[in-house]
This record gives sequence, C-alpha cells and structure tokens, in this order.
Amino acid sequence: MTKTTAKKTKYNLWQNTAFMVRIAWNTCPSVIFIGIALALATTGSTVAELLLTPSILQKLETNASLTELLILIGIFSVSLVILNGFLGYLYENTSFGRIEIRTEIVWLIGRKLARTSYSNLLDTRFISFKSKAEQACSSNTAPTEAIWDTWVLILTDAMGFLIYLLLLSGLNPFLIAVVILTTTIGFFLSKRLNEWGYRHREEETAYIKEMDYICQTGTSRNYAKDIRIFGLRPWLTDVWGSAFHLYQSFLARREKVYIWTNIIDLLLTLLRNGIAYAYLLALTLRDGLPASKFLLYFTAVSGFTQWVTEILEQFTELHKQSLDLSTLREYLEWPEPFRFEDGTAIATNPSGDYELRLEDVSFRYPYASKDVISHISLTIRPGEKLAIVGSNGAGKTTLIKLLCGFLDPTEGRVLLNGEDIRQYNRRDYYDLFSAVFQDFSVLEASVAENVAQRADNIDMEKVQACLERSGISETVAALPNALETKIGRQVYEDGVELSGGQMQKLMLARAFYKDAPIIVLDEPTAALDPIAENEIYLKYNEMTEGRTALFISHRLASTRFCDRILFLEQGHIAEDGTHESLLSLGGKYAELFEIQSHYYKDRETKGDAQ
Repeated sequence: MTKTTAKKTKYNLWQNTAFMVRIAWNTCPSVIFIGIALALATTGSTVAELLLTPSILQKLETNASLTELLILIGIFSVSLVILNGFLGYLYENTSFGRIEIRTEIVWLIGRKLARTSYSNLLDTRFISFKSKAEQACSSNTAPTEAIWDTWVLILTDAMGFLIYLLLLSGLNPFLIAVVILTTTIGFFLSKRLNEWGYRHREEETAYIKEMDYICQTGTSRNYAKDIRIFGLRPWLTDVWGSAFHLYQSFLARREKVYIWTNIIDLLLTLLRNGIAYAYLLALTLRDGLPASKFLLYFTAVSGFTQWVTEILEQFTELHKQSLDLSTLREYLEWPEPFRFEDGTAIATNPSGDYELRLEDVSFRYPYASKDVISHISLTIRPGEKLAIVGSNGAGKTTLIKLLCGFLDPTEGRVLLNGEDIRQYNRRDYYDLFSAVFQDFSVLEASVAENVAQRADNIDMEKVQACLERSGISETVAALPNALETKIGRQVYEDGVELSGGQMQKLMLARAFYKDAPIIVLDEPTAALDPIAENEIYLKYNEMTEGRTALFISHRLASTRFCDRILFLEQGHIAEDGTHESLLSLGGKYAELFEIQSHYYKDRETKGDAQ
C-alpha cells in the first residue's frame, strides 16, 4: 500500500458546524432550538442536583425548622421533576428532525452523483470521496446526525463549566489555572492524535471499496451462474479475506494511536483531581470549612474537572466528525469540468441539421501513459450514416464518448455547427442524441416505462410503434401484461427477465422513442442471433431515416449500410471511405473483412455437412 501523505482539511469544525446549521435552518429549524433547550435543561438539572445536598446540610447546620427543610426539599424535588420530564419530552422528539436533515444530505449526495459530469465518474478520487460521504450519512451514529448530540453536550459542558467556575471563584486562582492549563495541553495533543484517521482516509476508503465490490459481486444475480459454474466462491472469499485482513491491520494501527489519546486524558485528569483534592483538604484542615461548603466545593471541583474533561472529549469528537463532514462537503462541491445551467442554451433547429466536427482531437484517460485518441480531425455531415470499426482498444468507444460530450478532449475541440461544445449547457447537448450503448441501464419498471424513460404521461401509441420498429413488439405482446409487464425480479415477484437479444431490441425502441436528431448505435446487434441481426440491418435505413447515425460494430458485414466507414487503429483514422472503396483499397479493412467472410463461409460449410 502506497504511503498516504498528510493533507490539510479544507474546512474547519466551525465552518462545518455552520454548514450543518444552514441545512438545518432550511430543512428543520426545530433541531437547533431543541438542541439549545436540551443543553439548558440538562445543565439546570445537574446544577440542581449539585446544590441539593449542600443546601439541605446548610439548613441543618443553621438549625432551620422542619417546615423550612421540607419546603427546600420540595422546591428542589419539583424542579428536578419538571426538568427531567422536559428532558424526556425533548429526547423523545429530537430524532425526527435530525433524521430529516440526514435524509436531506443523502439526497444531496445522490443529486451530485446523478448530475455530475461524466468524466468525474472515471476519477477514482471522486468515487472514493463519494464512498466516504455516504458513510457520513449511513446511520443515526454517523457524523451528519451525531454532530447534534456532540454540540448539545458541548453547550451543556460549557454552561456547566461557567456555573461551576463561579462557584469556585472564591478559591485559589492557581487551582483554576492548573485546570485550564492541563485542559489546553490535553486538547491539542488529542486533536493531533485524532487527525491520524483523516490523514489516512484514502487508505481506509480503498480497503472498504474493495470489500464492498467483492460483496456486491458475490451476492449479485448477474454473477450467480458464473460463480457456480466456475467455482469462483473460494477465490472471491480469498480476495475479500485478504482485503479484510488489510483493513483489520489498518484499524489496529488506528486504534493504537487513539489509545494514546485516552491515556493522555487519564493522566491529565489524575493530575487535575489530585491537585484539587489536596488543596481542598488543606483548606478544610487549616480554615475549618463548614461541612456544607466542604461538600459543595468538593463536589464542584470534581464536577468542574469533569466538565473540563468532557469539553475536551466532545471537542475531540467534534473534530473527528468535522473531518468526515469536510470530506462530505468536498464531494458535494467537487468541481464540474462541464458547463450545465451556466452554459449557453442550444437553439432548437427544426430541420434537425447538426454538423459534428473533431478538430485535431486527442484524449488521454486520467493517469494513463498515452493517448487513446490521437490528433483526429473528422467532419460528420447532417444526416450522414457513419460506421466506426477497428480492433479492440482502437479507440472506437472513446471516440463516441467524445462526440456525445461525455468526455472533453485533452487536446483539440469538438464542434457543433462550428461552435465548441464546451460553451453549451451539456444537458442541452445530450438532448441531441439517442443511443444504444453496450452497457445499458434497465430499470425494475414496466416495458412502457423503460422505453419512454418516465413514469407518467407516456405516449403508448408511440411506445408500440417504437417496439415494432425494433422488432420486439410480438415478444412484448406475448408477455403476461404486455406493455405493463415489469422487467426484472429484484423488486417485482411477477417480473420477467428478457434475453440479451430481447433486451437489446428494447434498448433500440428506447432510442427511437427519444427521437433525437443524432442516433448512436454501439454494437446494437451483438446479442442478436443471425436472423434477428439481418432483420435489423434490413431496417437500418428506415430506423435512421432523417437522422445522423453513428454506428460501431465488430462485424464488418454490417457496415455496408453506412455512407462512410472509419477504420481506427491505435487511436488514429487509418482508413476512411465507403465499404466498396475500402475493399478496393486492399488495406487493413479489406484484410479484416476477408478474415470475417471466411469465418462465415466456414460456418456455412460445416452447417451443410451436418
């Protein structure tokens, strides 16, 4: 594991407290007032309990009447009953608002993830910060909720500290100085030690992310067949166990550091109490303090040192919570490389004529040693059908991501009708594209909802037409509830699971429903059988009529339906032309086509022999 270097937090505990207060004020202000009321009531109850016994003892020393004694006891008893009852009421009602605030922060985390620039999703640091942000909201004891308890305790301790300080103001100032000095030393030592976890947070996140991935993989239905067929369980268990042991080692190192915090606190507490008790005993023996004052001072000194110790502990806890909140805020405020609402709106073009151009474009993924796309210049005319082919790793999918605006080039420009797309609202730019990618998302929802990508105001006639165009209408009609049939069985017990080819056709229907001027097809027939694939090819011109079409395929026989073909090799356009012109050129495209055509001929020959 690479050694993690120390990094200063972006926000301190006061800034993070202000952040939480702002969210509380806008979401559920009662949390703030209930917290202050809890601190006041707790302090009042503690002070009342402190004064009760010395006050009774003082009455006995002054030979007060039984009536006076009973009245005093009654006043204290009623006060304690009222305060404790009020405390009980507050504690019963404090969780609701705090949970509402934590839920709001969870929503902010999800919103950031859903709306962030696509390139951020390729940044491992962004993903790590997201994981830590989610941990900060994972339970009632997580920092986004526990911080309110911490601040209630700090307010309580601070008020108790001041009241006890007034009670002890008549004693030797040296005693107070000792308490303040040991408290200051203890606070800064504890603060330094407790920063260890923050300084090594990226190491911890790496272990947690690895364990989570193995756990999700091992319990996902998508991998269930492979795990059983290939006997992957021992391997997955070993990988998870290895990560878990490393995480255990990390926790052991962390806790050894934190133990020193507790040892220092203990030694400083013993020093404070020892000096305080020695002073009070000397004062009692020398000046003959009354029993009531001795008891009051003795209890106050003990309580005073406890207030100091708890202030130290709570500020230490608050500091740790603040470190997690700082990570949360850094995630929420992660810079966006793309422009969204602050970008220029793309004017609607009724004709749907949009020209795409790459101007000396290169792209390199973060931390990569070389470019995936290197100095490509390309113009895609409105309505043109362009095929992009090449071997694995040639840069086909990356080129599509650049054209679709998911990535910005590291060099050069992507132009829409002659204008750099970086100036536009990127969501407006996305509206220009319909797509079927190799990795597509299918929701646990109805067929109609998956095609329309919405839950209401669905144009059912349009859905049906799109299903027919993609060749899956008969399959859908045969489902138990036709268009209302649920897909998947993780949410709905009566859901259905479509085959890979059926799912691909459904994604084609979804692309048609959006009806955007530019359609992107990334291996749209990879999961189809030859007959279904041929049906799609025969409908290709119909499917893409009136649109610009970008088509990626490993099967070169499909590219003859396109106006132009790009053959990519190692991030460059090696060949550019029509199917016929590239065959006559006799280059890499012709060579690869010949290999594939032999493969199909061999299959046909073997089929005839059988």
